[in-house]
Amino acid sequence: MRSILATAAAFVVSAVFFFASPAMAADAGAQVFSANCAACHIGGGNVINAAKTLKQDALVANGKDTTEAIAYQVTNGNGAMPAFGGRLTPEQIDNVAAYVLAQAEKGW
Repeated sequence: MRSILATAAAFVVSAVFFFASPAMAADAGAQVFSANCAACHIGGGNVINAAKTLKQDALVANGKDTTEAIAYQVTNGNGAMPAFGGRLTPEQIDNVAAYVLAQAEKGW
């Protein structure tokens, strides 16, 4: 009986993580953004360099319109933007990159 209950519990937990994963990643990305990026990029803007916002057209113009490109920028920094590779985990970086791209596609 315990084996059946353990198997059922494992299935339920697996199903919750499988189906909740995108929402959880979006929330995680929003949290990472709020804690690390919003000071300079509030609302998708850029308080340091107004030409390099996180708006869709600027991301396209600057070649940062994929999650991979955004993750690279976050990890390594460039110009006035510091590198976050030493502060954030790869998962946090992937989550915030997905969040930034999704927000840009929505128009912030």
